[in-house]
Amino acid sequence: MLAKVLGIVMAFCYNLCGNYGVAIILFTFFSKIILLPISIWVQKNSIKMVKMQPELNRIKINYFGDKDKIADETSKLYKKEKYNALVSMIPLIIQIVLLLGLAKVINNPMTYILKEPNKVVQNYKNVYLSNHKDFSKDASSLELQIVEDIKKGNIDEYSSIKGSAKVIKDIKKLKLKFLGLDMSWIAETMGGISLIIPLIAGLSALIMCIGQNKMNVLQQEQSKLNQWGMLIFSVALSLYLGYFVPAGIALYWTFSNLFAVLLQFLLNLFINPKKYVDHDLLFQTQNELKELTSIDKKLKRTKEQIKKEKEDYKRFFKIANKHLVFYSESNGFYKYYKGIIEYILNHTNIVIHYITSDYNDNIFNLEKDNKQIKAYYIEEKKLITMMMKMDADVVVMTMPDLENYHIKKSYIRKDIIYIYIPHGIDSINLTQRYKSVNAYDVFFASGKYQKEEAEATFKFFNLDRKIYEYGYTLLDDMLDNYSKKPKKKTKNKTKSILIAPSWQKDNICDLCLDELLNELTKNKNYVITLRPHPQEVRHKKEKFEALKDKYKDNKNIIIQTDFSNNSSILDADLLITDWSGICYEYAFTTKKPVLFIDTPMKVMNPNYKEIDVEPYNVWTRNVMGISINPNKLDKILDNVQYLLDNKNEYSKDIEKLFKDTIYNIGCSSEKGAKYIIECIQEKIKERKRSNEKNK
Repeated sequence: MLAKVLGIVMAFCYNLCGNYGVAIILFTFFSKIILLPISIWVQKNSIKMVKMQPELNRIKINYFGDKDKIADETSKLYKKEKYNALVSMIPLIIQIVLLLGLAKVINNPMTYILKEPNKVVQNYKNVYLSNHKDFSKDASSLELQIVEDIKKGNIDEYSSIKGSAKVIKDIKKLKLKFLGLDMSWIAETMGGISLIIPLIAGLSALIMCIGQNKMNVLQQEQSKLNQWGMLIFSVALSLYLGYFVPAGIALYWTFSNLFAVLLQFLLNLFINPKKYVDHDLLFQTQNELKELTSIDKKLKRTKEQIKKEKEDYKRFFKIANKHLVFYSESNGFYKYYKGIIEYILNHTNIVIHYITSDYNDNIFNLEKDNKQIKAYYIEEKKLITMMMKMDADVVVMTMPDLENYHIKKSYIRKDIIYIYIPHGIDSINLTQRYKSVNAYDVFFASGKYQKEEAEATFKFFNLDRKIYEYGYTLLDDMLDNYSKKPKKKTKNKTKSILIAPSWQKDNICDLCLDELLNELTKNKNYVITLRPHPQEVRHKKEKFEALKDKYKDNKNIIIQTDFSNNSSILDADLLITDWSGICYEYAFTTKKPVLFIDTPMKVMNPNYKEIDVEPYNVWTRNVMGISINPNKLDKILDNVQYLLDNKNEYSKDIEKLFKDTIYNIGCSSEKGAKYIIECIQEKIKERKRSNEKNK
């Protein structure tokens, strides 16, 4: 039926121009015009898809790793926008159907162009087959072969057929040649000049793919791999068609490809995708998604680590009724929870579920000794899904930026209490990213200046958040350990100097470490320990391994990358830092002064001035010590000596600052633990009330 309809159109085109090749081109052109409404529909549907892409990317980001949830949310978005993913397949389906139908028409010019009766055509086929025993009666190009045979002058063998004179005359008039190429030629059998046919078909596919990749709004967003894959497939298919089918079919395919490029240009002209697509937002979400998908590639993990992560992930979700979860980025972060966890273990039967992204975290040793601790090794990529599926009453973290980036709150339970414990005493507004703590339900303030910042922040953003006067458990531990340490003999000339940079661009390690070490080592009585920030070691491990190797023979220089204890801080006679919060831990514990290197100020939040509270980090520097320009490190030995000689004077100011600003000195762990226990108890009561109400 399709061939009959296409045959009528093809016959019309041939009668219009009198040339088989031109008729095929006209047919191809008319088919594009007839199918224009479908092309417009597909164009609009493609624009709709790309317009939705930022939302689709956001779904993949928000539910990263959760395939079922992503599929569910994607389906909802498609329904909302009335988008049909199958629409983009319609042109390809139509192209294939037309190709199959037209192939039959082109292969059978006697039937569809000359309109010879079926009986007559069959008689001609019988004669041809009787003289060409090697030719199959089922060959699709049989009529073309008959036409070619008669045009070569083999007329006598068909003369016995009734009415043959008229048919032969019509066949001789049939103009099969176009630009010197016979539309009946098949490159496979002809060879020679006919081999140009598949090359032309392949070239047209190449032009079409390049054009579509440049102009088609949907294909523009495909990955380079997909674009190249489609290009190779299309060119290969065109070469194949051009080689094994008659030139007429190859001609249709060639001009169909070329007209597709022209049509896409016109569609973009009248329905411009740029008017509908937010490319800035699209680019932003693409980069966010790309960053997420590349997380695992940055990790170099063993098979044992991957296996443990899978086992721990399954084990975590097999346990029901989890009350309390802690998350630690690495081994060094346990010290911020230590006092709280120990109090809970000693005073309750609450099970501690401790998630860590460090395979070698010491928590696994503690787990062996205490059944109340359940430890899990989960790296960053798997952590995304775990946090989204979190089922617990309370989640405690030291990691800022919850909800701002890839780590999200649970969509399984909306009533989880998320508690943020700062891993420092310094300004959260200056040294953490914009809105870094806004998603947390409870903020554990270490001191009154952090509380002031948090209050101003939550007021500015109109957020109802709880601020708890907590303190700083790490500082309490350090004070306790320091009080128990034997004091150094005053006659000992050797001085311990600790260099502890912050985690930021252009810190001491980036800007002036070599020069600083060179100057300090001029005094042979100084033993220098470099203690970089844990995050810098995590991201630049090779750099610090190289430093260890560089100074392995220098007994006066120690490169420390183990952060599980703070002995190097407690033992130091002087701390050198830039903008690191470690200055407070050191000064408040030892009451000794700090030498600050004035590297570019650590500003993680460029909008920090929105909150009208002067950052603690800025005004306390002159209270705790002195600052030096990194360009004047040749004077650093004089500054070091000055601070060592005047430590008693600085000690009084540091003590006053300490007592005026820090909450619950000596008992912060108990205070924090009791608050968390109360939160869990209240959650249990809420469930009991809800269950009784539903009975």
